[in-house]
Amino acid sequence: MSSATPTPTPASPSARRLPLAGALRVGRPSDIWFKPALSVVAAIAPPNLTLLALGRLDLAMYTMAGSLCALYAHNRPYAARAGVLVWVVLGMVGGLAVALVTASLTGSAVALVTVGALLAAAQKAMCDATGIGPPGNVVLTFVSSASLFAPQTLAQVPGHLALATAAGAWAWLVCMAPALVRPHGPERRATAHALKAAAAYAGTGGAGQGHARSRAAGYAAVHAAWQALCATDRRSPTRCGLERLVVRAEIALAAPTETDSERLAAWARSLRGTGPVPRTGLPRPATDELLGVDAARPLWTRLGPLTPIAVRTVLGCALAGYASLALGVGRPYWALVTAASLYQANVALTCSRAVQRVVGNVAGVLVFAAVAPLAHLNQAALVLCCLAFSFGAELLISRNYWLGSVCVTPMALLITEFAGYRKPGELMTERVVDTVVGALVGFAAALAVTDRRAGDRVERALTAADRARERAARLLAEPAPRPAALESARRALAVALADLRATADAAAGEWWRRALPEERVVLTEQSGHRTLAATVRRQGLLPDRGAGADKDNETEDVRP
Repeated sequence: MSSATPTPTPASPSARRLPLAGALRVGRPSDIWFKPALSVVAAIAPPNLTLLALGRLDLAMYTMAGSLCALYAHNRPYAARAGVLVWVVLGMVGGLAVALVTASLTGSAVALVTVGALLAAAQKAMCDATGIGPPGNVVLTFVSSASLFAPQTLAQVPGHLALATAAGAWAWLVCMAPALVRPHGPERRATAHALKAAAAYAGTGGAGQGHARSRAAGYAAVHAAWQALCATDRRSPTRCGLERLVVRAEIALAAPTETDSERLAAWARSLRGTGPVPRTGLPRPATDELLGVDAARPLWTRLGPLTPIAVRTVLGCALAGYASLALGVGRPYWALVTAASLYQANVALTCSRAVQRVVGNVAGVLVFAAVAPLAHLNQAALVLCCLAFSFGAELLISRNYWLGSVCVTPMALLITEFAGYRKPGELMTERVVDTVVGALVGFAAALAVTDRRAGDRVERALTAADRARERAARLLAEPAPRPAALESARRALAVALADLRATADAAAGEWWRRALPEERVVLTEQSGHRTLAATVRRQGLLPDRGAGADKDNETEDVRP
């Protein structure tokens, strides 16, 4: 959230430049990259090795559909993960069913591309609306699009769906297994991440270059932590201890100059493993009503803002597939998947993703050329190469999308060879052509379908932030406001400010749009954060002011 000096609001709409600096910059890996990496290997290996032993590796494409569900929901607490993964498996099998039935009923490539584009748009909209997280719709679209061009009969469909379902059930077990060892691991990690993000912002003292971005990252991490805690048992002592730590992170974001960033970082480190939860000296938060604010919103209210992205997806995927067909590619699903993978919150991010996709896929094709002789030695080598690339993809993709694509591309090419080897040169040529076509046509669709309501969403976010600030200010003016009401007002204001920043950033990245009220956004953020700081002080939650000062060596008398 920016607190820079306000700049005059443009008087007329303008075309936004599409910044590509940093699109290929390599960052730090995700804290839990090894979890999806190990899970997907454990989910893929048994089904594929079983099919290898039976001499039916040609069926591996269907078991892979279920196994790839192991990539999802690793940031969710286990109670929520169980249900989310069930829906992922059902969504995967449902998309696969539509694709296989369509493939068995028609051989028209145009019809297949059209169905694939509609499926891709539906998968994109649902994944974004539900906030399923990485890898989002891309894996679902890859499976359904590839299946559209697999030779199929209606009689074979039930058996193939049964294989996918069985592999999906195994993937569910793989993803839930860590709960036996560290049952509160996901929410402890989410809380630690919030503490680290708050410590980073507190370390800036709320000033200096980059502090606005650090503050926005802090609020996003705190919100994610509340979402994780909301999905756990409300009566759990561990949950109560973690709640207090997240409140401390919120306090640090509201009053960074009066916060000990080293203490926050120490608390974050202490949440590793299964040790006791640190004591914060705070009572349990007075209200839980805002912990699941996004989850409580009806699904259809979250689908509305996604309409332009869904339209971009169906248009871009269809046109990319048709263009690939016109160039003579027999199975143009790679162009369709490339287009589907591009669409982000706005055009600027979509442009960056297009660059990453092209660079990563071209590099991945070269990697495939290097490993193809080894993979073609025998089917066992083919399976092992796929396992290695699936692990490598998760190792690299959190550093940058293009790095992950370097492994995803050869893995996808090798999967197509489970049913029989093809000439490497032919596969490589088709993949490069489809990647370039999909990226160009898909990005053109993003430019053609403008998001006319981006400015309206910014206005609504501004109104919500103003109302939340006014509510908090009214309570501050009272001689003795109710603690629960003040706590609720503080959280509502924090959520509104975080939503305002996210909405403004998304709108700013659109290509053609009306002028945004940039000065008003900055002023609203500044006044909102001043009110947040005043609320924290009035609540007596600052470490040196609140009752029961913190002690570095104290811990809650609970263990996960």
